[in-house]
Amino acid sequence: MATKCIAFHSYKGGTGKTTIASNCAALLAKKGFKVALLDLDVYAPSLLAYFQRQPRKWLNDYLLGNAEVEEVMTHVTDIVEDYTRKYDNSAEIKGKLWIGFCSMKKEEIYRIESGTSETSKSQLRRFILLRDNLIRDYDLDFVIIDTSPGIRYWSINALAVADTLFLTLKMGDIDVEGTKRLASEIYGSLTKYGTRSFLLFNRVSGYCMPVHGTQFSDQENTTKNTTLIDGYGTSDAENMLSKETRMDVISAIPCYCDIQFSRKEFLTALRYPDHPFTKEMEILANAMATKL
Repeated sequence: MATKCIAFHSYKGGTGKTTIASNCAALLAKKGFKVALLDLDVYAPSLLAYFQRQPRKWLNDYLLGNAEVEEVMTHVTDIVEDYTRKYDNSAEIKGKLWIGFCSMKKEEIYRIESGTSETSKSQLRRFILLRDNLIRDYDLDFVIIDTSPGIRYWSINALAVADTLFLTLKMGDIDVEGTKRLASEIYGSLTKYGTRSFLLFNRVSGYCMPVHGTQFSDQENTTKNTTLIDGYGTSDAENMLSKETRMDVISAIPCYCDIQFSRKEFLTALRYPDHPFTKEMEILANAMATKL
């Protein structure tokens, strides 16, 4: 299949887009696909928290012309294998996963932000070249990009090089109004040139799970709470926003408090293969593989 380049975006932070992007990338590798995950949330990068791997060089170095593609891509398939061997009684992983990490150091963020307009154009050209070289040299099935929220320089760059956009949001007033703004001001222009865009709802009304390891019944896993939001059921609110933005819904993931309030970020979809969140991630990963 042709390589799919998917950007996870949101109007504001705190929507869970990094958690979803990380878990989907790991699941796709587990399923046998070759995946590159890029941390382009240059203002608040966080993929290191999930994968705990120190790269040779940062994406910041590549974008500034101080590194080559192979120096900034870190092979982390062994992490997927270790999780799978430990928690899913299987060690064979046919897919592969590489990650391009962005530096969390404030001086590195300032460096990448403080260039002239000509430098910014050069960085965008290198970003496009990064995507193209990854597809060519790594024979990828997926390039997944975790973007900065909102309408900022690197957000727009990431959206511009993707062929599919997942606009991630929670059902709060700020998220909803911001999503409408993004759909009208940014996404409409991109979709004119063939980019596909979808709404990805996260932490919608559902069954919160208090602790890991709980045995979940099938009914609890599949039943969605219909708590009213401003007079509408959750699904009605989702459908209304979908119509207003002219964007289909790719997924609506219930709130699981054990994930949301965990003090440590980790790959839930690998560590807890029977967790209902994992089932939601598998559905989304399958949709990414078969429906896009």
